[in-house]
Amino acid sequence: MNHTNRALNRILLALAGLGLLAAGTATAAAGILPDVAAAWAATGSTLMDWPGHLFSAAPLPGPARSWWAVAGVAALILAAGLSIAWLASQGGGRTTHVGREEDSGRGTTVIEAGLVSAAVKQALASNRQVLGTSVSAWHTKGGTGLRLGLQARQGASPREIADTADELVRGIDTLLGHPLPVLVRITSGTRTKVAAPDRAR
Repeated sequence: MNHTNRALNRILLALAGLGLLAAGTATAAAGILPDVAAAWAATGSTLMDWPGHLFSAAPLPGPARSWWAVAGVAALILAAGLSIAWLASQGGGRTTHVGREEDSGRGTTVIEAGLVSAAVKQALASNRQVLGTSVSAWHTKGGTGLRLGLQARQGASPREIADTADELVRGIDTLLGHPLPVLVRITSGTRTKVAAPDRAR
């Protein structure tokens, strides 16, 4: 429900994985095959000599000594800027409002996500199968949506918790006065494992 570009992230992870796989394969081959090890040694020697020849090919007066050094620093700054922009694009989309209605001359009514969270906790106060809840609001393509998390008690019936979630969604729609996209997530965790079971398993 957030603004993270999952397709781009998967492509980057796939490329990084292929690069690491290729590097690992080449390293393993260099340790097993003498010919590959000799080729690696020759390539490494060539690469060590290459920067010196490159810098001398484009001299520059001053401390930098070469245009290639300036280009390298600029490339590092550009890469850092792109990395910061990519990190800033991850996540996002979260909001504290689930509803907003403007009435000309009377003001604006805003419904906070905290109201929905409090209503959900109150509705489940006597429910022994749910240990905890979480409610958050997110911007979606069609407007605002909710993410409803339910933490199940050990031994609880998934079917009953799913029915409870359906009732909660209908109650939220009634509370807001209009239907809202809701992502329901039923989970377990450390608290589930240490809590006493609601019934025999």
